[in-house]
This record gives sequence, structure tokens and C-alpha cells, in this order.
Amino acid sequence: MPNAKVLSQKQAVVAELTEKIQKCSAGVIVDYKGITVEEDTALRRECRSNDIDYSVVKNTLLRFALNNSGIEGLDDLLNGTTSLAISDDAVAPARVMAEYAKKLNDKFEIKGGFMDGKMVSLETVNALASIPALPVLQAQVLGTMLAPITGLAVVLKQIAEKNGAPADDAVEAEAAPAEEAAPAAE
Repeated sequence: MPNAKVLSQKQAVVAELTEKIQKCSAGVIVDYKGITVEEDTALRRECRSNDIDYSVVKNTLLRFALNNSGIEGLDDLLNGTTSLAISDDAVAPARVMAEYAKKLNDKFEIKGGFMDGKMVSLETVNALASIPALPVLQAQVLGTMLAPITGLAVVLKQIAEKNGAPADDAVEAEAAPAEEAAPAAE
């Protein structure tokens, strides 16, 4: 039986971990066995740049924190070396962890995850990982919205050129001498 000081420290860690899990949108549980210090440093840097809280956790403490948070079904995954990546962004932990799992092959393996207080399968984590980052999605939506307008502008330009309107190059060439003549008139 651990002494009172050690027990209170562990209870504090579980309480802090429980609070983090309850506040986050999603989390990914990872087996990190065998990664080097350089690989771990690069992973942590990537996690910080994506606002992901990444930490190595003891299986027993994580089990208590998950149970306190009402997330069930992950107990079987909590063995061996375990780390946890959590974030307010539901996609970021899955994307970053899957990217490193591909890079590091056998050294780094996703065990499973949770989202909005419920366990998700490994397949779901991998599906989330395939979703592009938010700025990429925003650019794709913007491109989709601008495509009809751009297409209309191209068609109108072709119609105008067909009806005798000068091409853009001719318009620019005609405008240049007029601009040069203006200062001479003063």
C-alpha cells in the first residue's frame, strides 16, 4: 500500500488528467515504444504547433481518469508504453499521430481514441486522420465558391473578344502611353 503522500500525488495527477480529458474534443492513445529522443522531440514540436497536449501517462492513472470522465471501452488498450494526445480540435490529434505512425512504422502505433466523451475505433481514428487541416479545408471551400465566378468571367471575356473587344494585352498596351502622356500635359 502506498504511503499517503504518494497516494495524494497520484490522485492529483488523476484529477488533472480527468479535467483535461473532459475539456478536450478528442484524444488518441498511442504506443510509443522504441522511438528516439530526436523523434520524440520532433513529435512534441509538431504537437505544440497544432495545439495538441501530448504526454506519456501511466496506464493505471489513465484508466482512472478515463473512467472518471465516463469514457468506457479503452481499458484493453491500456498496456505497455502509453502516451496520450488530446486537443480541442477533433481532427488534429488523429492527423498528427497517424502521420508519425506512418513515419516511424513499428516504433509508434495508434492504439485507439475517444471523441466527445465516447470511445472510437482505430478505423475511426484513421478516418479522422485523413481529413485535411482546417486551413486546407477553408481554402478548398473558398476555391469551390470562386469557381463559378471565375468561369463566368472567362466566358464573358471570350464573348467580348469574339465581338471585337481588345484582349487584355492590347488594353494594357493602350493604357501605358496615355499614362505617360498625362505628366507631360502638366
